[in-house]
Amino acid sequence: MIRRISLIALFVVVGAAYSWACTNFLVTKGASVDGSTMITYAADSHTLYGELYYQPAADHPEGTTRDIYEWDTGKFLGIIPEVPHTYSVIGNMNEHQLAIGETTFGGRSELSSQSGAIMDYGSLIYVTLQRAKTAREAIKVMTDLADTYGYYSSGESFSIADPEEVWILEMIGKGEGEKGAVWVAVRVPDGYISGHANQARITTFPLNDTQNCMYSKDVISFAREKGWFDGKNKEFSFSDVYAPVDFGAARFCEARVWAGFNKVAEGMDQYTNYAKGLIEQDPNTKFATNRMPLWIKPDKKLSVKDVMEMMRDHYEGTELDMSKDLGAGPHGLPYRWRGLTWEVDSVEYCNERAISTQQTGFSFVSQSRSWLPDAIGGILWFGVDDTYSTCYAPMYCGITEVPECFKVGNGDLLNYSETSAFWIFNTVTNFAYLRYDAMIEHVRKRQAEIEGKFIASTPAIDQAANYLFENEGEAKARQFLTEYASNEANNMTADWKELFQYLLIKYIDGNVKKEKDGQFERNEYGMPASPDQPGYPDWWYEAIIKSTGDHFKVIGGAGH
Repeated sequence: MIRRISLIALFVVVGAAYSWACTNFLVTKGASVDGSTMITYAADSHTLYGELYYQPAADHPEGTTRDIYEWDTGKFLGIIPEVPHTYSVIGNMNEHQLAIGETTFGGRSELSSQSGAIMDYGSLIYVTLQRAKTAREAIKVMTDLADTYGYYSSGESFSIADPEEVWILEMIGKGEGEKGAVWVAVRVPDGYISGHANQARITTFPLNDTQNCMYSKDVISFAREKGWFDGKNKEFSFSDVYAPVDFGAARFCEARVWAGFNKVAEGMDQYTNYAKGLIEQDPNTKFATNRMPLWIKPDKKLSVKDVMEMMRDHYEGTELDMSKDLGAGPHGLPYRWRGLTWEVDSVEYCNERAISTQQTGFSFVSQSRSWLPDAIGGILWFGVDDTYSTCYAPMYCGITEVPECFKVGNGDLLNYSETSAFWIFNTVTNFAYLRYDAMIEHVRKRQAEIEGKFIASTPAIDQAANYLFENEGEAKARQFLTEYASNEANNMTADWKELFQYLLIKYIDGNVKKEKDGQFERNEYGMPASPDQPGYPDWWYEAIIKSTGDHFKVIGGAGH
């Protein structure tokens, strides 16, 4: 979710404040193992606390209104009329298995503000989830809201999925003196996957295929009026006109899509230069010519675990691998503290921006399954903190209460809570950053055990809930799923607290405690066995000497 002037400039400007940046992948029925649709979302921000939102279904008397607050800041934006009935929503999925995610691409800076506008991108998501049942309905609700009440945000890409279809909607406001937004939405073809990560990705689109494409009537004419496009309608590229790709858009944003695609499909190496920010342009249109496709066909159908793993990446095994350069330190830490760009001798350099990043508030993998009743069919696999080290817990869309560990108000960024999953998971990751190569193995092992248990249990939970649904009614099924979700999420958080205690004991003070048969070793007198004290790798020592010369040389030592 990045506000882009030129992307690099903006990362420098807001790096200390928000530096929002999110990643979405979209999976169609034909591309998944079980025929479910899936979308992913990582809500990344240095000021976002990881919690699970919940709104119960409600009926509203005529004349009821609702206040709109900007999701990023909490700023009051205005009031809109409420609809007679709103659906229940858990996180970013409603009771009809409709799921929505987003990434902000910013786009043309002259379109970034609209006086009097009420609907920001976050409000569009959460208001729409309460009002729409399907992806197509959601597109209409979102675009109607923006046109009626004004669009408060800059350019935005939305992932929208129901049990049958997956769509990408991209919109950008019309700027000052105008109202609403220009937009285009395309359906991801069945059997394919797509993705977006803070850069508009829809280029040309079919103008006469309402089954697979929808767009605002002025999406092309508005660009012509502004002098941004003068070609034939069929040549119009939404992204190239409203959000041209530059180095930052490719290196910090599109590279994440490339990395996710690279995990599930061969042949992505042909786009390595593009991911590195080497943009090739048509000399006439100035449109980028070496872009990745909007969607690809994965080499095999994807499971929900495969999609979770798409969200876990630091460019491992590629030219951008964050664990291999000197910046990773002696323990291969694939994270770089912000800002994203820096200078040496007046030359600008950058850090990589990977899918997995330290400042994630929450993330999810949504799973919509058409063969089950809605309350059971929709699962929001929800996690907090860094995607690489989180655990995704199954929050069925029919639950009626949020687990204690994910509740809104259970701590915040300035108040620690012993029962908050966000704080417990951050405790583990921030400790693991100190000796990452060793500790991350324990984290990933426990993660695999917990998520494996959740995934293996899903068929039985589905069956039990469906039995209750058919024999005792939907309310009983929802109660069962609510209790299951709460128990598992809270137990997961308790397990993670135990993981921290184990890591603290094993790795305190740079030592590594010895273990035997699953227990920390003691000597024959009952005292702790002398710990290992692993040094640093040779290349790290060599780097120190290259930097410091004879400063640390032992007088009279070896080599004299």
